Amino acid sequence: MASTDRLRQITDAVREAGELSVTELAAITGASEMTVRRDLEALAAQGVLERFRGGARNLLLRGEEPPFGLRAQEGLEAKRRIAAVVAGLIADGESVVLDSGTTCLEVARALTHRRLTVMPLSLHAANALTGAPALRLLLPGGEPRAGELALTGPLTEAALASLRFDTAVIGCCGLNAADGLTAYDLADAAVKRAAITSSRRVIAVAEAAKFGRTALAFVAPTAALDAVVTESTAPEEETAALTAAGVTVRTA
Repeated sequence: MASTDRLRQITDAVREAGELSVTELAAITGASEMTVRRDLEALAAQGVLERFRGGARNLLLRGEEPPFGLRAQEGLEAKRRIAAVVAGLIADGESVVLDSGTTCLEVARALTHRRLTVMPLSLHAANALTGAPALRLLLPGGEPRAGELALTGPLTEAALASLRFDTAVIGCCGLNAADGLTAYDLADAAVKRAAITSSRRVIAVAEAAKFGRTALAFVAPTAALDAVVTESTAPEEETAALTAAGVTVRTA
């Protein structure tokens, strides 16, 4: 089994069971206990699970956001397809504010060879855009959230309030016609709202699974969105409701 497949199998098993021993994980994966221990150390360093002597336990409680290190590997090809569609919606010369999150990180990577002005709202995206030859990179202030490296707080919100963007690309933790755009973190939700307020056009990016979720913090109603880019597997009733509300829905 490839190491990436084994890491995914370990992650899924621990999330489902809540807690498993090294011996149990070795039996599940068919790998040696030494290999499993190395895998657990790697996953713990990414914030995917909690390591303890003899095993590992799930970090995720109901209603909490999965760790960035775990989300970054989930549905990666779908996120890249979404990012390619978003890049196609942005014209050269535009000013763009780019939200935090794993899908927006893929959008950052898709924009690295474009002639744009971009303000990323996470250090992950800023790192991806650094050195892009034709791109003008603007960095806001703020406090990066641990692991996520999303920039939040009054400095970030003040930077957004002082500018006007052509397009905001906004990620989300949940999206549906009834509850609108939602996020798990209150400070992150405030930054998303500030980015939306400072932009003439708002493009939301959401994998299909986001349509079945409503997170704690309200960001904006669907009426605030101009377009949503998602997967072709997104629930038809939700995409139809968005379309009926005047939102352009693009699938990747």
